[in-house]
Amino acid sequence: MFDNPLAQFFGLLSYCLGIYCFYQRDDRRLKIVMFIMQTNNCIHFALLGATTALLSSIFSVVRTGLSLRTKSPLVAWLFIAVSFSLGLYLTDVWQDMLPVIGSCIGTYALFCLQGIRMRLAFLLGACFWLANNIYVGSLGGTLLEATLITVNCRTMIKLYRA
Repeated sequence: MFDNPLAQFFGLLSYCLGIYCFYQRDDRRLKIVMFIMQTNNCIHFALLGATTALLSSIFSVVRTGLSLRTKSPLVAWLFIAVSFSLGLYLTDVWQDMLPVIGSCIGTYALFCLQGIRMRLAFLLGACFWLANNIYVGSLGGTLLEATLITVNCRTMIKLYRA
């Protein structure tokens, strides 16, 4: 399960980047750090051989980059449709759809939401990614999502109080 040290290294690096990401109160900074983290996730899931997680991470990199330039719901729905369709095509078992669903929720959040609503959607998406990371044996990914759920909740409370 955790027998690929190089893959686990990149997973743990994503863990660190993710914590930094969700401490950001500024939506733009959050998206920039998320872009870097998701690029790292591509390497991590490729090394693990987790095809649908890799595909979802690649889409996440592209969509996060685009979300820095546009807030178009049309772009969001296009990404969701393509990601979901390709995920279904590549799925061998139902668990393969966990990262796809998480990515679709994240896509909607990035393009259509902001502030606390965006972070609530990220929270839901993180639950799907947490389940995926446990399933594929990603130590760093499992720690990342479990921690992000906590950090994201903390940041939402701070934003709400402000």
